[in-house]
Amino acid sequence: MASTVSLQALEAALAGQKRPPVHLWHPDKVGSIDIRIDREGRWFHEGGEIRREALVRLFSSILRREGDRHYLVTPAEKLAIDVAVAPFLAISVKRAKDEQGRDVFVFMTNIGDEIAAGPEHRLQVQENPGNGEPLPLLHVRDGLQALLSRPVFYELAGYGDIDGNTLTLQSAGERFVLGVIE
Repeated sequence: MASTVSLQALEAALAGQKRPPVHLWHPDKVGSIDIRIDREGRWFHEGGEIRREALVRLFSSILRREGDRHYLVTPAEKLAIDVAVAPFLAISVKRAKDEQGRDVFVFMTNIGDEIAAGPEHRLQVQENPGNGEPLPLLHVRDGLQALLSRPVFYELAGYGDIDGNTLTLQSAGERFVLGVIE
């Protein structure tokens, strides 16, 4: 059963999640660090998984994307890291209604962020160049994306509508294409 949520209330709650102003930091020291994020959103340093959730959340708060590269940025340095697909993973989704009675799909990421798909947080499905499978992504912030886990994508597809040969989904008044039915 869908609950009712005010988009303004959700945005206000999400705005309360303060992040450092990494977009304002342009340090002279630039390099790289042996940190990578795998397809499942797990963080690794020098081959070992970073298991401390607080540390992963901290690192994710200073993450910035420039073109196809991802960086950990502080006022003192900018360090490139490797990201397999996307730095975040959408691990669950819930269906709610906004004040106009429209569906709103709210995703939870592996770092605890809640993101409502809509005009500011677009869903897109790309083709995985390696195997041709769908690669469903949600814009999180500042060019950073979350890969939808397979169960989340399948659940979302169950809410979709077929428009001709296209599977679409409406969230917060926006229409997103999930795939083409052949």
